Parts: sequence; C-alpha cells; structure tokens
Amino acid sequence: MRTQPNIVGVHLLFEHSGHVLLQRRSPESPFAPGSWHVPAGDLEEEAATACAVRESEEELGVKIDPQDLRLVHVLHYRDVIAGVPRMQLFFRVLSYSGTPRICEPDRHTALEWHPYAALPSPLVDYTAVALTSIAAGRPFAAMGWAA
Repeated sequence: MRTQPNIVGVHLLFEHSGHVLLQRRSPESPFAPGSWHVPAGDLEEEAATACAVRESEEELGVKIDPQDLRLVHVLHYRDVIAGVPRMQLFFRVLSYSGTPRICEPDRHTALEWHPYAALPSPLVDYTAVALTSIAAGRPFAAMGWAA
C-alpha cells in the first residue's frame, strides 16, 4: 500500500435542545446541490480550530472562541466517485456570540434547526452518518472503505 494524503474537513455542530443547525446548499452548488449539511469547510494552512472559527464567521456571521470547541466525532470518509480520502472532524460549539444567519447566499439557501431524531432529506450522506453516530455517542466512524 502507498501513503495517500487526506483532505481534512472541519464541521461545526451548533446545538440547542436536541436540535442541530443545518444549512441547505444552493441548487447550483458543485458539492451536494440542494442538500442539507452542517456549516463546514476544508482545512487550509491553519489549525483545525482556527478553521472552525474562520468558517463560523464566513458562513454564519458568528464569533467563536477556540476554547469553546470540542471535538466530538471523526469520520474517515472515502468518496467512492472521486476516490479521494477525507478526514472529517466534527466540533461541538459550546458558546458563540452573534445570531447565525446566511452570509453566503450564493452557497446556501436556508438555515434551520432540525432535531437529531428527525433529520431532513436530502442530507449529505456522510453528514447523516456522522450525526447519527454523534447522537449515539460514537466518536469515530468510517464510510466508503472496502471491508
């Protein structure tokens, strides 16, 4: 086997009374058009928590202190179509300032709270696996890899 770099995705879990904040992606989005997804972004040349802070401001207009982030789930995902491996990090947001709003209307068309027990459809496939795992208290899942 050979070593292959993994893309790292950073995902934000804003939660309230058993609900999670989800964004509906634009129908024109190159990734998961029209699907629901948690606020997220790919890691750039920065720490994972810095990425989470940056994405929360860019996508939702809210401020987060890195100390208010807790890593609650890791999903090792292989996109079977592109064959690209991804390490998806899911951070629970313990506290934030501001009111979440759509800051990138070209990328997102809706922002809603959904109960973990009744997630909307269509939901990004790996997001569904991660949210189900998080609700069950599982810190790790793998998806798209051969057994």
